[in-house]
Amino acid sequence: MKTLKLRIKDKHCKMLDQLASEVNFVWNYVNDLCFKHLKRTGHFFSAYDVNEYTSGTSKFCNLHSQTIQAITEELVTRRKQFKKAKLKWRVSNKKSARRSLGWIPFKKVAVKYADGYVQYGKCQFKVWDSYGLSKYTVKTGSFVEDSRGRWYVCLVVDSPEQEQSKAKQSIGIDLGLKDVATCSDGTVISNPKFYRKYEQQLGIAQRARNKKRVRALHAKIANCRKDYLHKASTMLVKNNALIVVGNLSAAQLVKTKMAKSVLDTGFSALKTMLKYKCENAGVLFEEVNESYTTQTCSYCKIISSSSPKGRLGLGIRAWQCILRSSAAQVHSMIGI
Repeated sequence: MKTLKLRIKDKHCKMLDQLASEVNFVWNYVNDLCFKHLKRTGHFFSAYDVNEYTSGTSKFCNLHSQTIQAITEELVTRRKQFKKAKLKWRVSNKKSARRSLGWIPFKKVAVKYADGYVQYGKCQFKVWDSYGLSKYTVKTGSFVEDSRGRWYVCLVVDSPEQEQSKAKQSIGIDLGLKDVATCSDGTVISNPKFYRKYEQQLGIAQRARNKKRVRALHAKIANCRKDYLHKASTMLVKNNALIVVGNLSAAQLVKTKMAKSVLDTGFSALKTMLKYKCENAGVLFEEVNESYTTQTCSYCKIISSSSPKGRLGLGIRAWQCILRSSAAQVHSMIGI
């Protein structure tokens, strides 16, 4: 399965905002109901238990009954995930700094697609269909809003069988900051530094308190980076039968002084793209522990005294192990 994200025409934003406000009302009601029941009885409500209190709600609002069930299931799932008795309220007021972005979940029976329109209940929304939705079977999905007020429909669909890769090469990828990735075959995926490119414009917009311009610049940076990484990952998957990547953690590096460079590079997103694209194309994907790989000799598999160490040693790209050279001398003396 995969998720398709399609842009909805802006003329439907007002209706979607109204539906999102009703979703927030149901979320807050269920959230409060579960918390009060927990304080009174000491037990958590399940999604099945909450359905008794929300049945018939769709008669008094524009939401589909399957949407109300999806809201309840999502709330119970996130409550368990974050181990909290009560989750945050969803705020609909657009002037509030704590406003929640629009979200309208639904299940398969709640939507239909035909002639470039997605029908939800009695509402029809025109979309830019760049995928050809008629080829797919929709499983579930949601309407979502971005920070600029634009609406999208995200559909989880059955992915058709793709042609398996016929490549026979294998490749190892070293992720980094100067370059996004350096491959064992000499291929280098450079770092365009999208954030650094627009950093000055972003600073001007922020000082002018032009929020609309700030959101537009952030969206442009994110879209450029995503497009670049998609093209790079597709190229790697298409040309190789085995891809091995180091387990470099972006979550750990973000806590250091290199945080801005780590986030601008987006190598974590590249790793994620490679993983699911390899699964679709039948390419083997392996993530390996890269600890001490720059210090371990490829011949004797140990860290010798001649191994490069520390930050100064990171610049060393080729070195000779003392143990290996000593073994070679012994072999030459005894005639091996």
